[in-house]
Amino acid sequence: MANFKPIDHQPKLNTDQFIIKNAEVNEDSVPMDVTFVGAGPAGLAGAIELSRLIAEDTANGGTLGEIEIGVLEKAANLGGHNLSGAVINPRALKELFPDLKDEDFPFKNKVESESVYFMTGTGKIPMPTPPPMHNKGNYTASICEVVRWLGKKAEDAGVNVFTSFPADSLLTKDNKVIGVRTTPGGLNKDGTPGSQHMPATDITSEITILTEGTRGPLAQAYTDWQNISSKYEQIYALGVKELWKVKKMPKEVIHTLGWPLPKSAFGGSWMYPMGEDHISFGLVVGLDYKNHNTDVHNMLQELKEHPLFKQYLEGGECIEWGAKTIPEGGLNALPDRLYGDGLLMAGDCAGFVNVPALKGIHYAMQTGMYAARTAFKALKEKSYTAETLKDYQTTVENSYVYKDLKKVRNMRQAFKSGFISGGIKAGLMTVTGGAFPGDMNHCEEDAADPKTIHNTEVTYKGISKVDAVYKSGNKTRDDIPSHLTIGKDIPADVAKMYVHMCPAGVYEQEGDKLIVNAPNCIDCKATDVIGPRWQPREGGAGPDYTGM
Repeated sequence: MANFKPIDHQPKLNTDQFIIKNAEVNEDSVPMDVTFVGAGPAGLAGAIELSRLIAEDTANGGTLGEIEIGVLEKAANLGGHNLSGAVINPRALKELFPDLKDEDFPFKNKVESESVYFMTGTGKIPMPTPPPMHNKGNYTASICEVVRWLGKKAEDAGVNVFTSFPADSLLTKDNKVIGVRTTPGGLNKDGTPGSQHMPATDITSEITILTEGTRGPLAQAYTDWQNISSKYEQIYALGVKELWKVKKMPKEVIHTLGWPLPKSAFGGSWMYPMGEDHISFGLVVGLDYKNHNTDVHNMLQELKEHPLFKQYLEGGECIEWGAKTIPEGGLNALPDRLYGDGLLMAGDCAGFVNVPALKGIHYAMQTGMYAARTAFKALKEKSYTAETLKDYQTTVENSYVYKDLKKVRNMRQAFKSGFISGGIKAGLMTVTGGAFPGDMNHCEEDAADPKTIHNTEVTYKGISKVDAVYKSGNKTRDDIPSHLTIGKDIPADVAKMYVHMCPAGVYEQEGDKLIVNAPNCIDCKATDVIGPRWQPREGGAGPDYTGM
């Protein structure tokens, strides 16, 4: 069986597309003092924290005056691009709202018990829960509900939350970021202005804080422009998730390893109770999988027939579907520098995810709050240089976030050598706090990992990809310009990988020809990792998740 590397067929990142050097700002620009790019947990928590610090300073006689805080969100509604279903460590929420009790937060169920299984095609083998995965005291929650709740808190605090405002590029002068330019709307398929055309808006800021989530294009472009490296390349997983209304509820949080994943892929599934009659059910698989016809969406459909999950899903209804990538590189894949002149990076766009613990939301919120504290200090000093903003890096490196990630810094990379070998290494890392067997060899990005061509045909089951996109609430116009940059002369086997990789049916094959259905895209970003490049579309495009 032949191999190929996806990177050989992937267009290079066009940094100049996302970095406008020596920008001439539009006359009708919107001035902000601090702008968070992305209204997920990181951006909203940061905006709330900054607003609180300013209010306290004013009450104590501070002279900052009126400070405008902006949060940009590409979705039409807050939470619209945030999938439902997660187990959340409440630590950051409690720090942000110390006066609230657990029952005041938008949680679903407190985790009292959990199980981990190694799956076979028809059975399951109970496994001891690895220490990093212990969830007792944490809560299940709908991420989009948490985001909507945080958004209301932010607006109540006077934060300017702009939905349908995707950031298309960074505005810069010399070496300093001075704001962002949004994506124009209402363009025809050929890129010309249509009847509903909305030109791009320039939003200027003293400090721009990137909280744009996984595989953020502005964070990618900025680190490339500034020659910011990392010890390891960032690697990603693709998670496909469904929200079900069921007649029988699991009493515990369930995680699995093994079937239906091939031995050459890393990942697992979950089922979480969400309230009284809803569950979150999904599968996550590392995008460094070996077989070119690995299809995460279809494997999730296969899982539904396994006795462990079928007992809960039978007679129920899938009410929402979605997908998203997750940064899995860990501590050694974080950018060496999280700041620059006029800019900070927080949350998933920087890679603050603890893979063995399956946690990232509280790290996103916490780093957003740390960024806010640094921004407040900079506002007080009226200094927005890298020298001032590097305080953020120091804060992060002295925090529990960094300490948590250091203990598990190589666990994901350990599994690149296989499940059994990876399990042994992960166990040693758990016992020694990551000290043994030490750092792995330098890891390549997912697109550089070879794919093996398998000629076996995939039999599709369950919800089709077209029906799944409908269940995501996709609001993209059919005549929108394509936001995907395809490589030239894509071979048939590479095209087949795109077909299987994309959970939303964006890519199809007609003979040896690759067909691209760009409006189907739900912005999971898997394509940007190992396939055609992704860029932001007009505001409001993409999925519209509601949670419940």
